[in-house]
Amino acid sequence: MQTLTLIRPDDWHLHLRDGAALQAVLPDTARRFGRAIVMPNLKPPVRTVADAAAYRDRILAALPAGMRFEPLMTLYLTDVTPPDEIARVAESGFVKAIKLYPAGATTNSDQGLTDIAKAMPTLAAMAELGVPLLVHGEVTDPAVDVFDREAVFIEQVMKPLLEKLPTLKVVFEHITTRQAANFVWSAPANVAATITAHHLLMNRNALFQGGIRPHHYCLPVLKRESHREALLEVATSGSPKFFLGTDSAPHGKRTKEAACGCAGMYTANNGIELYAEAFEAAGALDKLEGFASRFGPLFYGLPANDDTITLVKESTPVANELPYLADDTLVPLRAGETVAWRLQD
Repeated sequence: MQTLTLIRPDDWHLHLRDGAALQAVLPDTARRFGRAIVMPNLKPPVRTVADAAAYRDRILAALPAGMRFEPLMTLYLTDVTPPDEIARVAESGFVKAIKLYPAGATTNSDQGLTDIAKAMPTLAAMAELGVPLLVHGEVTDPAVDVFDREAVFIEQVMKPLLEKLPTLKVVFEHITTRQAANFVWSAPANVAATITAHHLLMNRNALFQGGIRPHHYCLPVLKRESHREALLEVATSGSPKFFLGTDSAPHGKRTKEAACGCAGMYTANNGIELYAEAFEAAGALDKLEGFASRFGPLFYGLPANDDTITLVKESTPVANELPYLADDTLVPLRAGETVAWRLQD
């Protein structure tokens, strides 16, 4: 039986929610990943180092006994985030980045940034202190086609920002287009990107196979096959500018299968196994450890994890539903189907 042993990977883009939802999903991540960059889009958002410390304490309290996992915290950038908060971030040791959500771009982003110009003093402080900016890279102008919003963001926001602050460390998160892959590839070393497993494995046809598939709806939305191929090419290239970020985003079944369903896919229950599928299909399993375990820590100035995980090549069923809230369940990606790899206990 084929096995694959990797340095324990990290997840550089993760939604853990809070309360009962946090308790339900955290074990899936902690089984596979040593650390994760935890998104701050709670209600209310994580806006200060004090907020992040309290959220980190709740995450650690929810961690099952015997599991080892380190949450790496982020703050939610707003129009009024003060530059002096960045000094507190740099001093904290546990807050690793600031997250830019364009207002209205995705889940709980209504308090996000309305204009990049309003944040320039804060962004300048980040560039000076080496604090990374994590970017949800989509414009929110309703006149821009939803499939073009990432490409337009590059031209209207990313390029001008980096011209003004060329030393700012930036992670272009969950990239979905050839334009984003090319932009990051050609950018200086202070610009990197995370890529999800679902954007490596699926194109936008997956939204409509056999009818509307709400559990395949995420933001940024799945794109054309040519874009998926471009993402797979850079992910398996061995370039340290691209690394793993699941963007696993739990939403209850009732809120996904609704007249106005939430955006996000839950993938943490197979958080590394799905990447193994994608890399195997590309004939690049030898490149998976760099992408999953080495390049993220390198960008963030951290050591790689000191233990390993082993994957077994074995078709493994995925549950139709997972426990989530008292009045709702969680439908994971591939529900009722299989994944090609299994995490060895």
